[in-house]
Amino acid sequence: MTAVATAELIATAVERGTAVPSFNVIGLEHAEGIVLGAERAGGDVLLQLSENAVRYHGGLRPLVAACRELAAAASVGVSIHLDHVEDSDLIDETIALGPVAGIGSVMVDASTLPYDENVAVTADAARRARAAGLWVEAELGAIGGKDGAHAPGVRTDPAEASSFVSATGVDGLAVAVGSSHAMADRSASIDLDLVRRLADAVPVPLVLHGSSGVPDDMIRAAVDAGIRKINVGTALNIAWTAAVRAALADDAALTDPRRYGRPGREALAASVASFCSVISPTTASVTAPAGR
Repeated sequence: MTAVATAELIATAVERGTAVPSFNVIGLEHAEGIVLGAERAGGDVLLQLSENAVRYHGGLRPLVAACRELAAAASVGVSIHLDHVEDSDLIDETIALGPVAGIGSVMVDASTLPYDENVAVTADAARRARAAGLWVEAELGAIGGKDGAHAPGVRTDPAEASSFVSATGVDGLAVAVGSSHAMADRSASIDLDLVRRLADAVPVPLVLHGSSGVPDDMIRAAVDAGIRKINVGTALNIAWTAAVRAALADDAALTDPRRYGRPGREALAASVASFCSVISPTTASVTAPAGR
């Protein structure tokens, strides 16, 4: 069994000066493709379930259960992360299920609230989540592209970030340094100097959201500058959808979802393996046996 706590994966990344690749799960085929891609790359991975994905499936438990079984059977370390959770009821359910259900971490997203309210909401949720054994992430700044909720161009201030982490007790911090959610092209430019200043100022690992839009060389430079968790979602959907469209275009009579889902899953796995090789190019799984 290779389900691993998120805290362990992050701690290993910090020790090695690398980052944990974290990929958004939409459905079972996504989760399967993510694990397959991570196994091909030989590195650990986080399966991220967003609030939107949970809502799409009508609840948290079935999707978590599927991811937990995949994690248990994987040959690399896999943990489950709840991403961008704003709904207080979902935060409560995540905390209640906790590591017993295979959940290793949660991102409490109160970043659209005024600073003082962000601190209050995050601190309360972080205290309860950590008591339940979860690693807790929060966001400070404005990472563009998420349903228009964040204003592109706003950056996380290092001094404010330090105060925020101290006031909330979170384990990791998502920072606004130039990336944007939902980018379909890879043209984002990361402020590497700001990443370094944040890494110096903040005593917890830094997280980069919106990494689908960041070029490979800049992802690698961001990791070198101090990013320790890399979130990817849109790029997987692009790979999946392109492969499915191609399969359907080749055969207008095709109706079996397995026959177009399989190439979609394979394309997604290839994208995951590529991102993993960029994020942690020489890092073996924390669960790999000696000599692997």
